[in-house]
Amino acid sequence: MATLSDAKRLVVKIGSALLVDSETGALREDWLISLAADVARIRKRGTDVILVSSGSIALGRGILGLPRAALPLEQSQAAAAVGQIRLARAYEEALRPHGIIAGQVLVTLEDSHDRRRYLNSRATMETMLSLGVTPIVNENDTVATDEIRYGDNDRLAAQVAVTIGADQLVLLSDVDGLYTANPKLNPAAQHLPLIEKITPEIEGMAGDAGSGLSKGGMITKVMAARMATEGGCAMAITHGSENHPLKRLEEGARATWFAAQIDPQAARKRWIAAMKPKGGIVVDAGAARALGQGKSLLPAGVTGISGTFGRGEVVAITDPTGAQLGQGLTRYTSAEARQIMGQQSADIATILGYEGRAALIHRDDMVL
Repeated sequence: MATLSDAKRLVVKIGSALLVDSETGALREDWLISLAADVARIRKRGTDVILVSSGSIALGRGILGLPRAALPLEQSQAAAAVGQIRLARAYEEALRPHGIIAGQVLVTLEDSHDRRRYLNSRATMETMLSLGVTPIVNENDTVATDEIRYGDNDRLAAQVAVTIGADQLVLLSDVDGLYTANPKLNPAAQHLPLIEKITPEIEGMAGDAGSGLSKGGMITKVMAARMATEGGCAMAITHGSENHPLKRLEEGARATWFAAQIDPQAARKRWIAAMKPKGGIVVDAGAARALGQGKSLLPAGVTGISGTFGRGEVVAITDPTGAQLGQGLTRYTSAEARQIMGQQSADIATILGYEGRAALIHRDDMVL
């Protein structure tokens, strides 16, 4: 069974009910400070940490004095706009004493559906992590409507985990895991500490009762677990309301762990390999050797472009003899690729008139 101490890249989802006092609508500052201490301790052992945090609407409605009942869309978006500033500042203030820089990432469902935006958000978070920044991710509730939103941060957290190649995801919740039935209604319900595989029977055990401040119930958590585990990420659901929730999980607090079904990198490579190429890129012998050594594909090594494709679409990669080496997600359109092929990466801005990525296809977006 996975343990938190094994994580190389960890995503933690924080629900509104944990972050915001349900009676007063105020931020639970002591709890957040304890969470920041947990994050700092985990980072010190070399683990990347990404936080997916609800709370902007819950905080904003308290600041604006709006009722706890369901809000009209316009009021909900206004509350999110006000609350998001407070939420970002709270994380910044909690992490700063530990020497940790926080960075805000606001996303919508379209960012995961559109390949170009998906790659851009992935590259941004990868760069943040490489610079020692802890990303604080939330849905952009100020612009998202019911038709274009995740609807709950459980599934958003799973999407982030898969996007960033995390090997563990922890949902800090107001429940301590999955039971065979709703324990509030059935005293005989048994807690399930480990789920090796999500079956229809497991899905049937999930209720759909959320708290007054949160949108998700257990069914959304099981759906998130399916997405995460199929993408190579183990997931835990644990009670997070007490201080130092991650430390408590490491020390054996009750939780339900869902086992990863595949390695995260292997899952990503399999996804890329299964996609139909929209075009082709021919590389010279030197670039072919570099790719075999695990390097990214730079424009300088490209000798030919075929087909019409957009940024983020899959293209086939062939050597000078026409043999296919593999395929990958391109960071440029076919028109842009034709302009920069054979050129040095340092000259891309001059050729295209705007800054671009150094690599035409990054090694993480390529399968050979």
